[in-house]
Amino acid sequence: MLFVNLPVADLQRSKAFFATLGFSFHPGFTDETAACMLVGEQASVMLLTHEKFAQFAKLPMADPATHTLALYCFSVATRDEVDSVSAAALAAGGVEADGLEDYGFMRSRSFYDLDGHGWQVMWMDPAAAQQGPEEFAHSTQDADVPA
Repeated sequence: MLFVNLPVADLQRSKAFFATLGFSFHPGFTDETAACMLVGEQASVMLLTHEKFAQFAKLPMADPATHTLALYCFSVATRDEVDSVSAAALAAGGVEADGLEDYGFMRSRSFYDLDGHGWQVMWMDPAAAQQGPEEFAHSTQDADVPA
């Protein structure tokens, strides 16, 4: 299991933002100081108030408006979902970080959440995920070359 702890300025506002993107929360690990956002069968993001985050962190908290400590990426099931989830993030107050990146076998968009944390939503062709992007790119290029 993977738990990523992420400080947020306003927990309720952040929960509403991520719920708009389709995420749900584990009620057993959610209270007024923390929300356990489910991002996969074995992965969660713990949205923590600054005070709660400070209880776990030994070093000072960085300001995501001026420093990048990590970029968070999650996948969606279809190419079209990349656009719909990104549009929902922007409509809910997020800010676009990068425009569309489309490599054929992979499509992504990036945004900053309400606290300035960088997120990328991406889709990858299942064959590319299994074979690796380089091998997949070669096999699709070879298929396009007439014999």
